[in-house]
Amino acid sequence: MLKTKLVKGVLAVSAVAALFAALAVQAQTGATNTQSTTGATTATGTGGATGRPTGSQAGATTGAGKTDAQTGMHSGTMGGPALSRADQKMLKDMAMSNLAEIEAARMAQGKTQSEQVKNFAQQMIDDHTKALGEVQQLAQTKGVSLPTELDRTHKRKAERLGALSGDAFDQAYMNQAGLADHKATHALLQRTQAKAKDPDLKALAARTIPIVDQHLNSANQLNNDTARGSSRTQGTTGASPDKR
Repeated sequence: MLKTKLVKGVLAVSAVAALFAALAVQAQTGATNTQSTTGATTATGTGGATGRPTGSQAGATTGAGKTDAQTGMHSGTMGGPALSRADQKMLKDMAMSNLAEIEAARMAQGKTQSEQVKNFAQQMIDDHTKALGEVQQLAQTKGVSLPTELDRTHKRKAERLGALSGDAFDQAYMNQAGLADHKATHALLQRTQAKAKDPDLKALAARTIPIVDQHLNSANQLNNDTARGSSRTQGTTGASPDKR
């Protein structure tokens, strides 16, 4: 009887111990499952469901964005869009007209005996050197190569002018460089201001036109003064025989 009670007691204790063990295992399994579910949810939220990139994806995206920005910077043109062929031609013609005026004026400085012609030539050197500098600056900004010496047409004009001397040179210089070339330059600048596509080129032409107008006025005035002086000289020469 006593043995039976002891056996039953042991069995009861064992049953209780087994029950607690089962509960502990179940609790541990539940915690493990919760951690697994949480980890999966976190991973999905970080890289998948929310659409947010992972660390490596973020780095790739950032790198791609930087590359796009750099590519955009390199694809842009410094100094604005390039000039059209027509605009380049007008800019080069402006440079050539300045070169021709400077060359003729330097020749006049060395050949003329007229103080008025020397003063006019010096003004041409000063003004057209400044104008040429502005043309060169714009050309550098726009990536345009300009002529650095006279073309064949202007070289032939310079050669014909250089073959003259005295009053013949003064007259030819004022008629050619003073009037004819400035009229051609004035027409070029007006055409450039009206037809150029580039706003900087148009603005440069507009700034230069008043200077060329002044040169034309000075050349006309000098030619008129020279003509009046020649008329007075001829009148005096013609009157001398009568006085005798």
